[in-house]
Amino acid sequence: MLPKTTQLKNLLSSGETDFILEAHNGLSARIVEEAGFKGIWGSGLALSAQHAVRDNNELSWTQVVDQLAFMTDVTSIPILLDGDTGYGDFNNMRRLVRKLGQIGVAGVCIEDKLFPKTNSFIQGEAQPLEDIQTFCGKIQAGKDSQANDDFCIVARVEAFIAGWGLDEALKRAEAYHAAGADAILIHSKHSQPDQVLGFADEWANRCPLVIVPTKYYATPTEVFEEAGVSLVIWANHMIRTCISAMQSTASNIHANRSLIECEGRVATVSEIFRLQGADELLEAEKRYARGGGHPVSAIVLAASRGHGMDDLTQDRPKVMLPVAGIPMLRRQVDKFKKQGVNDISVVAGYRHDAIDVQGAKILHNKDWETTGELASLDCAMDSFTTDTVIIYGDLLFRSYMLHNLLDWDADLLVAVDSSMLSNVIGNANDLAYCSAPDNRAMYQQKVSLEKVISEPESRGKQADGRWIGMMRVAGQGVEYLRSAMQTLKQADNFLSLGMPDLLNQLIKDGHAPQVQYVNGHWMDINNLGDLERAGAFEHTTGE
Repeated sequence: MLPKTTQLKNLLSSGETDFILEAHNGLSARIVEEAGFKGIWGSGLALSAQHAVRDNNELSWTQVVDQLAFMTDVTSIPILLDGDTGYGDFNNMRRLVRKLGQIGVAGVCIEDKLFPKTNSFIQGEAQPLEDIQTFCGKIQAGKDSQANDDFCIVARVEAFIAGWGLDEALKRAEAYHAAGADAILIHSKHSQPDQVLGFADEWANRCPLVIVPTKYYATPTEVFEEAGVSLVIWANHMIRTCISAMQSTASNIHANRSLIECEGRVATVSEIFRLQGADELLEAEKRYARGGGHPVSAIVLAASRGHGMDDLTQDRPKVMLPVAGIPMLRRQVDKFKKQGVNDISVVAGYRHDAIDVQGAKILHNKDWETTGELASLDCAMDSFTTDTVIIYGDLLFRSYMLHNLLDWDADLLVAVDSSMLSNVIGNANDLAYCSAPDNRAMYQQKVSLEKVISEPESRGKQADGRWIGMMRVAGQGVEYLRSAMQTLKQADNFLSLGMPDLLNQLIKDGHAPQVQYVNGHWMDINNLGDLERAGAFEHTTGE
């Protein structure tokens, strides 16, 4: 893409009539660009009005520059600043041009009135004009100060505004052009374009001509094209739109004491996020957050109604059953958020509409009644980041277990309880056989998972523990998991498979997960008895 200064220069010299629209902050500037305009008018009136100060240089030039920096940051099209009189003498003009170049503004338009200026439509005839030679000195100072050859200085002739005739307008325009102005803006407050068209005819394209048809807005655009106008500025309609829309909305809300009447007529909050670039920040977080690593996400498998719990789950899924007064899923989400895990996806099935837990995104396994855990996980494949925790939705656990899981450096990591198997509360299946038993004296012991089965082997070594239903997938492990899922999906019985089948496939593929041994401090809810014990578990184990 061409530099913004070159884009503006091309707009002025293209030989065709182009159009730019006013903007007064980053949000309006982005909207102007999205609408298809090739350039932006940084209106002095609009920049002042958004702060509710007068268009009399009450907004300092440094405050103007601060606003422009936001506007240039979020757009790729050029901005032509309405620079009033240059905010002072030739020296102020030099500083202004240098600063505008530093922040990426493509050009500035200055008017031949005295500082501090007054808006042209407020008693214009009483406003004195700058001495021609003094104003030419400002133009020359600005041109000598620009760092980029394509930076444009537009000289705005206020002769018609101040009550002078065509001869004075032409004399001033010719002097400003000779002083180095890249274009001439001829201004008029008449409701008909006669003054401007008369000037254009006499000017005869000596250099690009710019107009601002705020007062003679009913003139067909073809008239400007035939007159050889290079650039038309729609000068204040974004700020005027904002004012009328805000007045209407404020009156409506005040009168109705409700948002119902206005909510469907205003932009959605998600549209604000889009214009702010919220998605880009989320992508950046994946690259840079957590000390240069990646943010962790979570996938909660929670499609089940719960066996033998029909009386309790008539109007809600199992994960919404309260334990010590707090739904199980709420407990899990809170634990994740305390560890900085905020991207949480819950794969729901039965009564998915009854899940009411802030901070989690709900995915729906519509076939939950006839499918198993891997079918639910398949619904969440798009939710994987480069670091993701997979967990059963009915799992209660101490917070330190999640903290430790996130603390390890492993592509694939599973939590295995090595407590006496007969004393573990909860799932009596998912027996884990590992490359070495738990050495409780060694933290981050290097052990790999060898297999997970539902019943103990009749002969051979004993199981080393139970997989508790918590797994972390990071880095290359995400691709290992995706590959294993693709393999399993070729099987006729895929829809009935569970997470242990995925673990065993990873092992078969040569990507055995590492094992993090734990010792109690967890339970899962499989039946009414488990639910009755869960309250005591939460009270006795705490965080």
